[in-house]
Amino acid sequence: MRARRRRETVAGYALLAPSLVGLVVFLLVPVALVLVLSLTDYRIAQGADPSWVGLDNYRDLLTDRAFRNSILITALYVAITIPLTVLGGLGLAVLLHRNLPASGALRVIFLLPWVCSPVALGVVWQWMLAPSGGALNAMIGQRVEWMSNPSLALPTVAFVSAWSTIGYVSLFFLAGLQQIPASVYEAAKLDGAGPFRTLTSITVPLLRPTMFFVLVTTIIASFQVYDLVYGLTGGSPGYPAGRTDVIAARIYNEAFSSLHIGSASAMAVVLFVVLVAVTFVQQRYFARRTTYDMS
Repeated sequence: MRARRRRETVAGYALLAPSLVGLVVFLLVPVALVLVLSLTDYRIAQGADPSWVGLDNYRDLLTDRAFRNSILITALYVAITIPLTVLGGLGLAVLLHRNLPASGALRVIFLLPWVCSPVALGVVWQWMLAPSGGALNAMIGQRVEWMSNPSLALPTVAFVSAWSTIGYVSLFFLAGLQQIPASVYEAAKLDGAGPFRTLTSITVPLLRPTMFFVLVTTIIASFQVYDLVYGLTGGSPGYPAGRTDVIAARIYNEAFSSLHIGSASAMAVVLFVVLVAVTFVQQRYFARRTTYDMS
């Protein structure tokens, strides 16, 4: 028996080896490299080797007004995008769960924006939101500076992001809805529960495993948004007046425009720590409030 278990263990690790190699080479090694570079002064343009500076890059970030603005802008973007995405995806999933006519075709249509390239979507929406000749302004019959007005730029980007993700999120909620036993709804109906009470007391609580997954993945993706902002701003993330200067764009500009790899790496590490902390808080919140057994 021991020899058999040993052979099974070796066979299991052999099957896992390709994935483990990819995990180490393309995830763990880059993360370790970024952590090391964040402790150095490495400027590509100077052609010199990295010099060790310790925590100086992190101290500089504390007084970097542009970096603090990027953190604030990204937090506001996430605060607008996540509720729109989650609530919109849940509402769409509830409608699709009712087996509407052509619901299969509707699922494909709703998923198309998520499948498309974010840069391409950004370019298309930039044309639609153009103040002169834009499709949206033509529909409402009024000139609105959607991407030029500092007060409207970030909410507009958040709306486009939510629009492109709602269909994808709705599929996860739809799968969760299909796992809830019909007997639970029948019992609630016999007890006199209305549609709203059924949604808040049965559907949403039993969807918490799906909600946890959706929140974690969408929040991480929102903190890392770059390509959609790039397309919407015409290749100028931050326009107008720094109101779309998300943290991923700030990291990119610091690394490949200013060629200051050490500072950009420090920003990336800070973003990584923030995402780990947010994910940990969510995990702790859902740990004791989630039901997986619906039998």
